[in-house]
Amino acid sequence: MQIMRTLLLLTAAALTACTSSESESETRPTGRNVLDAAAIKSAASGQVSFTDHVKPILEAKCAMCHNQTGLPGRLSFANQKEAVKTGTLGVFIVPGHPEKSRFLTHLKSAHSSIKAMPPVGETLTSEEISLLSRWISQGAAWPAAKAGTLITEG
Repeated sequence: MQIMRTLLLLTAAALTACTSSESESETRPTGRNVLDAAAIKSAASGQVSFTDHVKPILEAKCAMCHNQTGLPGRLSFANQKEAVKTGTLGVFIVPGHPEKSRFLTHLKSAHSSIKAMPPVGETLTSEEISLLSRWISQGAAWPAAKAGTLITEG
């Protein structure tokens, strides 16, 4: 009985040591801001620019998976036309309504097998999430042509 109890305690201790917090793991390290402090400050107090603020974040932390090659038929950030499509789960970006935009709600919670987006790679910082929320609140302006096309391959 004592051996069984000791074995159980050792197993529990080993499992605890091998697990990491939801916010930090080998596949989801704590994120660093893609933008410098001046860009974050300007976006927090003024107009959020797609090309200066949003595009660098999406390219660095989202577009490598969210494109038609990586996830065919799902949310794609390759360009504005693909990003605003209504998918099987509804509209992902609702201009003027960040609270209705599945894109933002999925950053903090996703389906049961994934705690939050992105499942692999650096997490978005709270500053980046706030910036994206402000961008959507301000109408989610997304230019056409090259300025609005994201690099989706690493």
